[in-house]
Amino acid sequence: MIDLGRLRALHAVALYGSVGSAADALGYTPSAVSQQLAKLERETRTTLLEKRGRGIVLTDAAQELAATASKVLELVEDAELRLEEQRGQAIGELVIAAFPTAARGLLPVALPGLIDGNPALDVRVVEMDPFDGVAAVQRGEVHIAVVHDWANTPLTLTEDLSRTKLGTDPADVLVPTTHRLADKETVRPADLVGERWICQPPGTICHDWLVRTMRKAGVEPDVVYSVAEYQTQIAMLDRGLGIGMIPRLGRGPLPENVTAIPLQPAPSRRLYAVWRTATARRPAVAVTLGALKTAWRDRSTA
Repeated sequence: MIDLGRLRALHAVALYGSVGSAADALGYTPSAVSQQLAKLERETRTTLLEKRGRGIVLTDAAQELAATASKVLELVEDAELRLEEQRGQAIGELVIAAFPTAARGLLPVALPGLIDGNPALDVRVVEMDPFDGVAAVQRGEVHIAVVHDWANTPLTLTEDLSRTKLGTDPADVLVPTTHRLADKETVRPADLVGERWICQPPGTICHDWLVRTMRKAGVEPDVVYSVAEYQTQIAMLDRGLGIGMIPRLGRGPLPENVTAIPLQPAPSRRLYAVWRTATARRPAVAVTLGALKTAWRDRSTA
């Protein structure tokens, strides 16, 4: 009988394109994945890998076996879901992906009650940008992703994914207290022409939002510091190195040298929980979604 773990390793290599990438997705070392594939070759008496240049590729036989493995893994997952559904209890591993400010500002509110109320549930958390979180859910690496988007930078989902809105998170323009705009009650994009921006790196939702917002005002933003972490951005603002646009979730108290000014029209990012539709009947998914909604409501009314 073919070992399920070895089929899973082959499926991951086919899905991610290399042993290294498959190892990262599975949480193994590349050596461990290679050993699983070597054992699978012996079990099936079939050559599964061949060298090409500096890398390896799957043989035609391996591609066919990987396609079958995908179906087998789906059946196993369905069987596990049915068993958990029958028990009616949240059990087993539940992996949540969350972007950094949600990991800091929302999950610490949601997790204690979720864990205490479901002792058979093994909750794990991994920090990911929204684009990566959605992809990880779709690949089955995580069960729920807390993500966000902006009205002018919507996050599109494939048909096999579901989502529920948790709430909206307003963003403000942050400037040093010595800045020319620091005493303004509100600002508009036109007021920000010529400013030096501190922002997330290109390819992130927040960077895309800033570029689209300023371009709509006829301005190309000058992003001089590409910094992923908001707290690092605030540290730079504290030293007068530029201006930023930072949402309120997980922002915390601002240094005395930094002030927040509402932007008009007021921008807000929308927060969602995303999961694979097929797993919706799993009690662990249902109670986690409930905990996230309750946590957002609690922190919003605190």
